[in-house]
Formats: sequence, structure tokens, C-alpha cells
Amino acid sequence: MMDLTLLDGGMGRELKRIGAPFSQPLWSAQALIEAPDRVIEAHLNFIRAGARVITANSYACVPFHLGERRYREEGPALASLAARLAAQAASCWQDESVQPPSQANAPEASLSVAGCLPPALGSYRPDLFDPGRAREITTALYHAQDPHVDLWLAETLSSLAEISVMQEVLAASEKPRWYALTLQDEVSDIARLRSGESVAEATQQLCQGGADAILFNCSIPEVMAQALVDAGDAMQRLKLSRPLGAYANSFSPIGDAHRANTTLTADRELTPAGYLDYAKRWHSLGASLIGGCCGIHPAHIETLDAWKQAAHH
Repeated sequence: MMDLTLLDGGMGRELKRIGAPFSQPLWSAQALIEAPDRVIEAHLNFIRAGARVITANSYACVPFHLGERRYREEGPALASLAARLAAQAASCWQDESVQPPSQANAPEASLSVAGCLPPALGSYRPDLFDPGRAREITTALYHAQDPHVDLWLAETLSSLAEISVMQEVLAASEKPRWYALTLQDEVSDIARLRSGESVAEATQQLCQGGADAILFNCSIPEVMAQALVDAGDAMQRLKLSRPLGAYANSFSPIGDAHRANTTLTADRELTPAGYLDYAKRWHSLGASLIGGCCGIHPAHIETLDAWKQAAHH
């Protein structure tokens, strides 16, 4: 089995599952405001399940979720808190994990905190994108989290224009820069971003712009395999190599008419065993970074970890 690093799952739905305050439009930011201890609890649930990269709960620290006034007054401070809570959860786990000396340098002993850079102007909505405003918001979230994180995860990117702004903001960072793209929820022989632009185009732009890893997220699991194939083919043409990854959601397919913040997106039943079947396929296609997005809970990550551990023995 090649190297495999497990990411965490969806923080928003996990916070909801454990009883943290959670509602639209605040989404996962509500727990930051009202119950930060629950955020640490959610992180620890994923870590104990086997995740070795956890992502700061800053996804909703944008005007799209907080509203313009609250974002101006609290947005960057909440993003900073999210990063500090993730770092605190990592520290708690390291304190409670007594590693035998012979395993002190084993891969399983390492844990990284990813700073989250979300879509500044709405998930799945390339039509709402404004480069200037997005750059302003993303830069603020970058500086708020930077002292507390080990790497960057720019998430749920819907278009080449969104990728460009993220690349600009992260250009000066010396930390690893991971970019996660969200895909059209339609099975096809050409994988496309929600903008309609191809994964092949996005892969070329990311490789040439210094991405340290390319992932696919917050899309149904059925579309991830083609994206991995297309990204791999594009890198082969470029004679370049970057780690690939996937972390799907358990939502029903999201179409162009989707409007976030009006209601919770419909979930479907996706068992840990069922998710593992998808993950095995992604891994066979070259994915070395696998986790989950919305609706993927610690039980799913635990099942992935059991598979990983069994393959290593």
C-alpha cells in the first residue's frame, strides 16, 4: 500500500451530531461563537478516529455566513480562534497519546493543522465571485490563522478565477499549499469544476502556480474517480507530479440552482463501509490524501483507518 494520510471529516455536520449549536446561516461558526469547547471535541473525535490532518473550523468565518456587519466586527478574530482551537485539540491529543519510544518517529505520531481558506462569497457559486472582494476576505483569514497552522487548505474552489485569487494570497507562504476543487455532481467522462471549466485546466494552473497538493472535495463520491484520472493525466502531460486527494460529502447531488443558507442540504445514507469502497477506488487511482467533507463523520474515518492499518500489517 502506498503512503496514505487520512484527513478529518465534515466539521459542520459533526458539530450538529454532537449537539453543538448549529443553524443556518451561521453554520459551523455558531459553535465558535457560543460553544468553542465543542469545536475542540469535534476535532478530537476525528483525531481519535485516525485523522492525521485536521482543518481549522474557519470555513464559515466569511460574510456569506456571518453577514457583513458581524464579519467586519468578528470575522478574522473568529478565524484566529478556529485555528487556535484546532492547534489546542492537536496538543490535547499529543498529550494523551503515550507513544512507545520505538514509535516516537513513526508517521502515526505526527499530526498537522491545516488553515482553512474557504470560498469567500459562497460555496458552489462561481457566478457570485468577485476577485477584489474575495482577495480582501481571503487575505484577512490568511493572516488570522497563519501563526497557528502547519499548512494551508484552500477549499471548495469552483472556478479557475477562484483558484487564481487563492494562489495570489498564498504566493508568499512557505507552508505547504493544498488546493481542493469542488466538482459538478454529474458523472461524466470529463471532470469539471462547478464553473464548467475542466479539471485538466485547473490541474495545469495549479501545478504551474506552485500547488503542493491537489484535492477534490464537497462533491458526491461518484465524481471523484474521474477527477483523479483527469488530474493524473494532466500532470503526466506536464511531466510533473503532485500528491492527489479526495474528500467527498454525503449530500444529494447539488445542481446549478442550489442556494446555500436557505436550508440544510439534503443528506443521503452513506455508510462507513460504503464510503470505504469509494476510498479504495480513489487510492487505486493515486489519491494519497483521503478524508471526508460534509456528512462524513468520525465513524467513516475510523473505518478508513482500520483499512489502512490492516494493509500495513
